[in-house]
Amino acid sequence: MTGRLPLPAALAGALVAVVLGFLTFGAQATVAPDHVPVAVTGPMAEKLAAHGGDALAWRVTTPPEGRRLLEDKEVYGLLDLTGGQATVMVSGAVNPSGAQVAQQALTGAAQALTGAVKVETLHPASAAGRTAPLALSALAWVGALAAGALLTLRGRPGPGARFAQALGSGVLLTGVLAGFLKLWDSSLPLGWDVLGFVFLAATAFAALQAGLLRLLGIRAMAILGPLYLVAPAVAGQVPELLNPAYRTLLWSWTPFRFSAEGLRSLLQGAPDAPDVMTGVWVLTGMLAAGVLVLLLPGKQAEPHAAHGVVEVGVH
Repeated sequence: MTGRLPLPAALAGALVAVVLGFLTFGAQATVAPDHVPVAVTGPMAEKLAAHGGDALAWRVTTPPEGRRLLEDKEVYGLLDLTGGQATVMVSGAVNPSGAQVAQQALTGAAQALTGAVKVETLHPASAAGRTAPLALSALAWVGALAAGALLTLRGRPGPGARFAQALGSGVLLTGVLAGFLKLWDSSLPLGWDVLGFVFLAATAFAALQAGLLRLLGIRAMAILGPLYLVAPAVAGQVPELLNPAYRTLLWSWTPFRFSAEGLRSLLQGAPDAPDVMTGVWVLTGMLAAGVLVLLLPGKQAEPHAAHGVVEVGVH
Protein backbone atom coordinates (compact mmCIF):
# COMPACT_ATOMS: atom_id res chain seq x y z
CA MET A 1 0.00 0.00 0.00
CA THR A 2 2.91 2.34 0.71
CA GLY A 3 3.88 2.07 -2.96
CA ARG A 4 0.87 4.18 -3.88
CA LEU A 5 1.87 7.09 -1.63
CA PRO A 6 4.69 8.88 -3.53
CA LEU A 7 2.47 10.51 -6.18
CA PRO A 8 -0.25 11.69 -3.74
CA ALA A 9 2.48 13.01 -1.44
CA ALA A 10 4.08 14.92 -4.33
CA LEU A 11 0.71 16.34 -5.31
CA ALA A 12 0.08 17.41 -1.72
CA GLY A 13 3.44 19.17 -1.65
CA ALA A 14 2.66 20.99 -4.88
CA LEU A 15 -0.73 22.05 -3.49
CA VAL A 16 0.93 23.43 -0.37
CA ALA A 17 3.34 25.42 -2.54
CA VAL A 18 0.42 26.85 -4.54
CA VAL A 19 -1.49 27.89 -1.40
CA LEU A 20 1.52 29.44 0.32
CA GLY A 21 2.55 31.17 -2.91
CA PHE A 22 -0.82 32.86 -3.11
CA LEU A 23 -0.92 33.74 0.59
CA THR A 24 2.59 35.16 0.88
CA PHE A 25 4.80 35.94 -2.11
CA GLY A 26 1.89 36.56 -4.46
CA ALA A 27 0.59 39.41 -2.32
CA GLN A 28 4.04 41.00 -2.19
CA ALA A 29 4.81 40.48 -5.87
CA THR A 30 1.64 42.24 -7.02
CA VAL A 31 1.95 45.34 -4.79
CA ALA A 32 1.11 48.54 -6.70
CA PRO A 33 -0.47 51.85 -5.61
CA ASP A 34 -4.13 52.14 -6.55
CA HIS A 35 -6.01 55.24 -5.33
CA VAL A 36 -3.87 55.76 -2.23
CA PRO A 37 -5.78 58.38 -0.20
CA VAL A 38 -4.00 61.74 0.19
CA ALA A 39 -5.14 65.30 0.91
CA VAL A 40 -4.06 68.53 -0.74
CA THR A 41 -4.74 72.13 0.20
CA GLY A 42 -3.83 75.46 -1.36
CA PRO A 43 -4.35 77.56 -4.49
CA MET A 44 -3.31 74.80 -6.93
CA ALA A 45 -5.10 71.99 -5.13
CA GLU A 46 -7.99 71.62 -7.57
CA LYS A 47 -5.71 71.54 -10.60
CA LEU A 48 -3.39 68.98 -9.01
CA ALA A 49 -6.27 66.72 -7.97
CA ALA A 50 -7.79 66.86 -11.45
CA HIS A 51 -4.59 65.61 -13.12
CA GLY A 52 -3.24 63.37 -10.37
CA GLY A 53 -3.73 60.01 -12.06
CA ASP A 54 -5.07 56.75 -10.60
CA ALA A 55 -2.23 55.96 -8.21
CA LEU A 56 -3.50 58.55 -5.71
CA ALA A 57 -7.00 59.44 -4.55
CA TRP A 58 -6.88 63.21 -3.94
CA ARG A 59 -9.05 65.03 -1.41
CA VAL A 60 -9.08 68.81 -1.73
CA THR A 61 -9.51 70.31 1.71
CA THR A 62 -8.36 73.00 4.14
CA PRO A 63 -5.17 72.75 6.25
CA PRO A 64 -7.02 72.06 9.56
CA GLU A 65 -9.30 69.48 7.95
CA GLY A 66 -6.38 67.86 6.14
CA ARG A 67 -4.51 67.50 9.41
CA ARG A 68 -7.59 65.96 11.04
CA LEU A 69 -7.89 63.46 8.19
CA LEU A 70 -4.25 62.52 8.67
CA GLU A 71 -4.71 62.16 12.44
CA ASP A 72 -7.69 59.86 11.84
CA LYS A 73 -5.67 57.90 9.23
CA GLU A 74 -8.30 58.56 6.57
CA VAL A 75 -5.47 59.83 4.36
CA TYR A 76 -1.84 58.73 4.36
CA GLY A 77 -0.33 62.12 3.57
CA LEU A 78 -1.12 65.82 3.25
CA LEU A 79 0.31 68.28 0.73
CA ASP A 80 -0.07 71.87 1.94
CA LEU A 81 0.53 74.41 -0.85
CA THR A 82 -0.42 77.48 1.19
CA GLY A 83 2.08 80.00 2.54
CA GLY A 84 4.44 80.05 -0.43
CA GLN A 85 6.25 76.81 0.43
CA ALA A 86 5.06 73.27 -0.20
CA THR A 87 4.85 71.13 2.91
CA VAL A 88 4.36 67.38 2.83
CA MET A 89 2.96 66.00 6.08
CA VAL A 90 2.88 62.30 6.99
CA SER A 91 2.24 60.41 10.22
CA GLY A 92 4.09 57.71 12.10
CA ALA A 93 0.71 56.33 13.19
CA VAL A 94 -0.07 55.36 9.58
CA ASN A 95 1.06 51.98 8.28
CA PRO A 96 4.65 52.57 7.03
CA SER A 97 3.87 51.18 3.57
CA GLY A 98 1.12 53.75 3.03
CA ALA A 99 3.07 56.63 4.56
CA GLN A 100 6.11 55.90 2.39
CA VAL A 101 4.12 55.83 -0.86
CA ALA A 102 2.26 59.00 0.07
CA GLN A 103 5.44 60.86 0.99
CA GLN A 104 7.22 59.90 -2.21
CA ALA A 105 4.29 60.80 -4.45
CA LEU A 106 3.47 64.08 -2.71
CA THR A 107 7.11 65.14 -2.62
CA GLY A 108 7.42 64.52 -6.35
CA ALA A 109 4.25 66.50 -7.05
CA ALA A 110 5.37 69.39 -4.84
CA GLN A 111 8.81 69.55 -6.47
CA ALA A 112 7.22 69.73 -9.90
CA LEU A 113 5.04 72.65 -8.78
CA THR A 114 7.22 74.70 -6.45
CA GLY A 115 10.71 73.19 -6.33
CA ALA A 116 11.36 73.46 -2.59
CA VAL A 117 9.61 70.94 -0.32
CA LYS A 118 9.44 70.69 3.46
CA VAL A 119 8.53 67.36 5.08
CA GLU A 120 6.88 67.17 8.50
CA THR A 121 6.00 64.01 10.44
CA LEU A 122 3.22 63.75 13.00
CA HIS A 123 3.84 61.19 15.72
CA PRO A 124 7.36 60.27 14.54
CA ALA A 125 7.98 56.53 14.80
CA SER A 126 11.24 54.73 15.52
CA ALA A 127 12.20 51.54 13.72
CA ALA A 128 10.76 49.56 16.63
CA GLY A 129 7.59 51.65 16.58
CA ARG A 130 7.06 50.84 12.91
CA THR A 131 7.82 47.13 13.32
CA ALA A 132 6.30 46.30 16.70
CA PRO A 133 2.53 46.43 15.96
CA LEU A 134 2.59 43.71 13.32
CA ALA A 135 5.40 41.77 15.01
CA LEU A 136 3.56 41.60 18.34
CA SER A 137 0.32 40.58 16.61
CA ALA A 138 2.07 37.72 14.82
CA LEU A 139 3.88 36.61 17.98
CA ALA A 140 0.63 36.63 19.94
CA TRP A 141 -0.96 34.41 17.29
CA VAL A 142 1.86 31.88 17.05
CA GLY A 143 2.43 31.79 20.82
CA ALA A 144 -1.22 31.06 21.56
CA LEU A 145 -1.29 28.55 18.70
CA ALA A 146 1.66 26.61 20.10
CA ALA A 147 0.00 26.44 23.53
CA GLY A 148 -3.33 25.28 22.11
CA ALA A 149 -1.74 22.65 19.88
CA LEU A 150 0.33 21.25 22.74
CA LEU A 151 -2.73 20.99 24.98
CA THR A 152 -4.63 19.20 22.20
CA LEU A 153 -1.84 16.70 21.56
CA ARG A 154 -1.58 15.77 25.25
CA GLY A 155 -5.12 14.43 25.45
CA ARG A 156 -8.75 15.44 25.10
CA PRO A 157 -9.00 18.54 27.31
CA GLY A 158 -12.43 19.70 28.38
CA PRO A 159 -13.88 23.19 27.93
CA GLY A 160 -12.56 24.30 31.31
CA ALA A 161 -8.99 23.31 30.49
CA ARG A 162 -9.13 25.01 27.10
CA PHE A 163 -10.59 28.17 28.61
CA ALA A 164 -7.87 28.22 31.25
CA GLN A 165 -5.23 27.74 28.55
CA ALA A 166 -6.63 30.63 26.49
CA LEU A 167 -6.77 32.95 29.50
CA GLY A 168 -3.32 31.89 30.70
CA SER A 169 -1.89 32.40 27.22
CA GLY A 170 -3.36 35.91 27.13
CA VAL A 171 -1.79 36.85 30.46
CA LEU A 172 1.63 35.34 29.78
CA LEU A 173 1.87 36.56 26.20
CA THR A 174 1.00 40.09 27.32
CA GLY A 175 3.97 39.98 29.68
CA VAL A 176 6.26 38.60 26.98
CA LEU A 177 5.18 41.14 24.37
CA ALA A 178 5.46 44.03 26.82
CA GLY A 179 8.99 42.86 27.54
CA PHE A 180 9.81 42.93 23.83
CA LEU A 181 8.46 46.48 23.54
CA LYS A 182 10.65 47.59 26.42
CA LEU A 183 13.67 45.79 24.94
CA TRP A 184 13.21 47.12 21.42
CA ASP A 185 12.50 50.74 22.34
CA SER A 186 12.15 51.85 25.96
CA SER A 187 10.52 55.11 24.86
CA LEU A 188 7.41 53.34 23.54
CA PRO A 189 4.43 53.78 25.89
CA LEU A 190 3.36 50.88 28.08
CA GLY A 191 0.28 52.33 29.72
CA TRP A 192 -2.86 50.45 30.62
CA ASP A 193 -4.38 51.25 27.23
CA VAL A 194 -1.50 49.56 25.40
CA LEU A 195 -1.29 46.62 27.80
CA GLY A 196 -5.06 46.17 27.77
CA PHE A 197 -5.16 46.14 23.98
CA VAL A 198 -2.31 43.62 23.78
CA PHE A 199 -4.05 41.41 26.36
CA LEU A 200 -7.33 41.60 24.44
CA ALA A 201 -5.61 40.66 21.16
CA ALA A 202 -3.63 37.76 22.65
CA THR A 203 -6.63 36.36 24.55
CA ALA A 204 -8.94 36.74 21.54
CA PHE A 205 -6.46 34.88 19.33
CA ALA A 206 -6.05 32.14 21.94
CA ALA A 207 -9.81 31.72 22.47
CA LEU A 208 -10.57 31.58 18.74
CA GLN A 209 -7.83 29.01 18.20
CA ALA A 210 -8.97 26.95 21.19
CA GLY A 211 -12.51 26.89 19.81
CA LEU A 212 -11.35 25.57 16.43
CA LEU A 213 -9.04 23.05 18.08
CA ARG A 214 -11.96 21.79 20.12
CA LEU A 215 -14.11 21.38 17.01
CA LEU A 216 -11.48 19.93 14.66
CA GLY A 217 -8.75 18.60 16.91
CA ILE A 218 -5.19 18.90 15.65
CA ARG A 219 -6.57 19.13 12.09
CA ALA A 220 -7.34 22.79 12.88
CA MET A 221 -3.61 23.48 12.53
CA ALA A 222 -4.05 23.14 8.76
CA ILE A 223 -6.17 26.32 8.96
CA LEU A 224 -4.57 28.20 11.83
CA GLY A 225 -0.94 27.61 10.81
CA PRO A 226 -1.09 29.17 7.32
CA LEU A 227 -2.95 32.19 8.71
CA TYR A 228 0.27 33.13 10.52
CA LEU A 229 1.94 33.57 7.13
CA VAL A 230 -0.69 36.13 6.12
CA ALA A 231 0.59 38.58 8.74
CA PRO A 232 3.68 40.03 7.05
CA ALA A 233 2.46 39.52 3.49
CA VAL A 234 -1.04 41.00 3.69
CA ALA A 235 -1.63 42.75 7.01
CA GLY A 236 1.71 44.53 6.63
CA GLN A 237 0.36 46.48 3.63
CA VAL A 238 -2.31 49.13 3.32
CA PRO A 239 -5.21 47.85 1.18
CA GLU A 240 -4.58 50.41 -1.58
CA LEU A 241 -1.26 48.73 -2.37
CA LEU A 242 -2.68 45.22 -2.64
CA ASN A 243 -4.08 43.54 -5.71
CA PRO A 244 -7.91 43.80 -5.49
CA ALA A 245 -8.20 40.03 -5.13
CA TYR A 246 -5.93 39.99 -2.08
CA ARG A 247 -7.66 43.09 -0.73
CA THR A 248 -11.06 41.39 -0.85
CA LEU A 249 -10.25 37.77 -0.07
CA LEU A 250 -7.53 38.20 2.56
CA TRP A 251 -6.94 41.73 3.86
CA SER A 252 -10.63 42.46 4.47
CA TRP A 253 -10.92 39.88 7.26
CA THR A 254 -7.43 38.90 8.46
CA PRO A 255 -7.36 39.30 12.27
CA PHE A 256 -3.81 40.67 12.27
CA ARG A 257 -4.73 43.98 10.65
CA PHE A 258 -7.19 44.86 13.42
CA SER A 259 -4.68 44.22 16.18
CA ALA A 260 -1.69 45.71 14.33
CA GLU A 261 -3.31 48.98 13.26
CA GLY A 262 -5.05 49.58 16.58
CA LEU A 263 -1.82 48.95 18.45
CA ARG A 264 0.11 51.18 16.02
CA SER A 265 -2.18 54.11 16.82
CA LEU A 266 -1.84 53.55 20.57
CA LEU A 267 1.96 53.26 20.44
CA GLN A 268 2.34 56.39 18.31
CA GLY A 269 0.14 58.62 20.44
CA ALA A 270 -3.03 58.57 18.30
CA PRO A 271 -5.53 56.83 20.62
CA ASP A 272 -8.50 58.63 19.07
CA ALA A 273 -7.90 57.11 15.61
CA PRO A 274 -10.98 55.10 14.56
CA ASP A 275 -9.01 51.89 14.07
CA VAL A 276 -8.42 51.64 17.83
CA MET A 277 -12.13 51.25 18.60
CA THR A 278 -12.62 49.10 15.50
CA GLY A 279 -9.88 46.79 16.76
CA VAL A 280 -11.45 46.63 20.21
CA TRP A 281 -14.85 45.64 18.80
CA VAL A 282 -13.49 43.07 16.35
CA LEU A 283 -11.16 41.45 18.89
CA THR A 284 -13.92 41.40 21.51
CA GLY A 285 -16.16 39.64 18.98
CA MET A 286 -13.43 37.08 18.28
CA LEU A 287 -12.99 36.50 22.01
CA ALA A 288 -16.73 36.06 22.57
CA ALA A 289 -17.04 33.66 19.61
CA GLY A 290 -14.12 31.56 20.83
CA VAL A 291 -15.43 31.36 24.40
CA LEU A 292 -18.91 30.48 23.14
CA VAL A 293 -17.54 27.54 21.14
CA LEU A 294 -15.52 26.40 24.14
CA LEU A 295 -18.47 26.44 26.52
CA LEU A 296 -21.09 24.89 24.25
CA PRO A 297 -21.79 21.24 25.07
CA GLY A 298 -20.86 18.78 22.38
CA LYS A 299 -18.50 16.02 21.33
CA GLN A 300 -14.78 16.82 21.31
CA ALA A 301 -12.76 16.23 18.16
CA GLU A 302 -10.27 13.39 18.18
CA PRO A 303 -6.91 14.92 19.23
CA HIS A 304 -4.59 12.42 17.50
CA ALA A 305 -5.92 12.69 13.96
CA ALA A 306 -2.47 13.77 12.79
CA HIS A 307 -1.04 10.23 12.87
CA GLY A 308 -4.26 8.31 12.43
CA VAL A 309 -3.68 5.92 15.37
CA VAL A 310 -6.60 5.10 17.59
CA GLU A 311 -5.90 3.40 20.90
CA VAL A 312 -7.95 0.27 21.50
CA GLY A 313 -8.42 -1.04 24.98
CA VAL A 314 -8.63 -4.82 25.69
CA HIS A 315 -10.61 -5.95 28.67
